[in-house]
Amino acid sequence: MTDVQKWVPDILGAPFEQLTLLLGTDAEGDVVATLVRSRPRAAALAPLVDVDVLYVHGWSDYFFQTDLARFWNRLGARFYALDLRKYGRSMRQGQTPGYVASLDEYDADIAAALDAMRARSRGRARRSPRRLVLMGHSTGGLTLSLWAARHPGEAAAVVLNSPWLELQTGAIGRQAIAPLVAARARFDPLGTHPVVDLGFYTRAQRELGTLPDSPEGWRPERGFPTHPGWLAAIMTGQRTIAAGVDIDAPVFVLLSTGYTSPIHWAPAMTSTDSVLVVDDIARAATRIGRRVGIQRIPDAIHDVFLSDREARAAAYAALQAWLLTGAMPRAI
Repeated sequence: MTDVQKWVPDILGAPFEQLTLLLGTDAEGDVVATLVRSRPRAAALAPLVDVDVLYVHGWSDYFFQTDLARFWNRLGARFYALDLRKYGRSMRQGQTPGYVASLDEYDADIAAALDAMRARSRGRARRSPRRLVLMGHSTGGLTLSLWAARHPGEAAAVVLNSPWLELQTGAIGRQAIAPLVAARARFDPLGTHPVVDLGFYTRAQRELGTLPDSPEGWRPERGFPTHPGWLAAIMTGQRTIAAGVDIDAPVFVLLSTGYTSPIHWAPAMTSTDSVLVVDDIARAATRIGRRVGIQRIPDAIHDVFLSDREARAAAYAALQAWLLTGAMPRAI
């Protein structure tokens, strides 16, 4: 790999560009993350002209939500999305998709992304300080919540779209199985688990028409295989959340109003979250900071911005209202 990488056109087409972030090597070879950007046009008078957004996707996912980027651009913000190591644009042959043994490993991905985002502003930093908004979906929401709590003063705001703050079994179930998962993670971290994703969440998005075709292997219909080492990392993060963390920035959490168990297909999966138990997530969200707002969106699915038209519109309206009514402190 070369030491200097350049912004190049992204698979999403103009105005999206991507930058490869070099993160070294591990037992599976070269490790990279990929930063995607979309910059606003003529945004001098827009309300969020001093904002940089960093979006992080969920499990078995990558960034493709162009409407979300355009939402932030219309408000004047520079939008960036990060495909984490071993996901989407960052996946390399021979790698275990999505695998990490600790969510702390993503600190390097996030640091590299922030360094690249800030590179073009360094010469003007004293005249035009910029505010950072972190936005995470599902596993990305868990990752960014933990990161923001460990890095006080970095983010001006945190936006969480159905963050995976608690296991689907609930706290009692998580505590019961945690020792078994941890024990297996020690001696068989890359072992396989039974497949529990039956593809219903993907089916719901296809029925709604909100899921575009993805490059082969980037977003499999039934998700990536899961492994003990990875699940132990997730549960460690959720245990940290359950004990309470203190994100020093205001936090806005978007969730569906309903949950449908994914045991068998049901039409309700096109208007509810069929991945996370949203009431458990709402409770867990109260433990991540002192300024947490929770907005429940009727008829939303797990990714609220991939819901039907009315639910999407409600989610965008709620987010915009929160952003523009003084939730975020101004840059100094």
